[in-house]
Amino acid sequence: MARRSIPILKHFLKSADTTSSLFVPSRCVTYMPRPGDGAPRPVTLIPGDGIGPSVTNAVEQVMEVMHAPVYFEKYESLHGDMKRVPQEVIDSIKKNKICLKGGLITPVGGGVSSLNVQLRKELDLYASLVHCANLPGLPTRHDNVDIVVIRENTEGEYAGLEHEVVPGVVESLKVITKFCSERIAKYAFEYAYLNNRKKVTAVHKANIMKLADGLFLESCREVATKYPGIKYDEIIVDNCCMQLVSKPEQFDVMVTPNLYGNLVANTAAGIAGGTGVMPGGNVGADYAVFEQGASAGNVGNMKLVEQKKANPVALLFSSAMMLRHLQFPSFADQLETAVKRVIAEGKYRTKDLGGASTTQEVVDAVIAALD
Repeated sequence: MARRSIPILKHFLKSADTTSSLFVPSRCVTYMPRPGDGAPRPVTLIPGDGIGPSVTNAVEQVMEVMHAPVYFEKYESLHGDMKRVPQEVIDSIKKNKICLKGGLITPVGGGVSSLNVQLRKELDLYASLVHCANLPGLPTRHDNVDIVVIRENTEGEYAGLEHEVVPGVVESLKVITKFCSERIAKYAFEYAYLNNRKKVTAVHKANIMKLADGLFLESCREVATKYPGIKYDEIIVDNCCMQLVSKPEQFDVMVTPNLYGNLVANTAAGIAGGTGVMPGGNVGADYAVFEQGASAGNVGNMKLVEQKKANPVALLFSSAMMLRHLQFPSFADQLETAVKRVIAEGKYRTKDLGGASTTQEVVDAVIAALD
């Protein structure tokens, strides 16, 4: 299964963001379509909760104007407070092999399991990828930030193995396996190799969790020996957070267990411009689900919903990742270029980016910027 992850990575190939290439994407490889390539592809669409319907509608509008070769099978009935993902949604994703979704709110406490975690386990979406990078024209505290956080998605503290030993004492199990650790390490190094990245950093807490995180590190070290051209180093998760907010430019590709990756990705997103502009995807050997890369704090922000000022940029970028995954690179370039042009011009931005525009005003600006 791990070997099959290599073709998946090729769909994430992305040219570096530079001012000179912002508006004129350059390609050094001839794209040769297969016979029949270009036929419209079905995509399962889950609007989700909170701002989800607003930002997924933004994607639908832009895709329609672009005449992108995709059409959506929409499931509006799925919400985060449900006990399970409906089987019809699972069947749709398995049939289409691709999904675009808005955020699903997970209730805090109460024994309701996360539908996001259910989807990852059911579809074996073992790798989460969040790309946190500065965008031209968008001021941030740090420059030269270009970090890819690759997170193991199926085990760790998210395994959901909890029970009450006696009243007032709860035990929560953290599961780390060599198979999953090697699989995510191979994905991270393959991504670095295919995208001309120079370094992979493993994030851990093996000084305390010597067996669990020790196994994760051991797996990363073994895989690293097979990629001598890529520098490998390790960092303890608490020091990692401090280094991220002080010198984020030192990081390139980061590979993490499940919980640490969630924390690191949201921190890196905040540093690079905010959760509203960071794309992400969850991929496995057979299926892929694309969504906002980091969603801390804004998915369930009902004030944004009422004011109609949710930021659609992150999901638009995630949609570009999806188009590459579907082998439609020219459409992905067209979409990314239009979004970056709107951000660089600065006239239409939502509140989180220092503006006052509504979601629809940003969408209209992106549509006007399409080539």
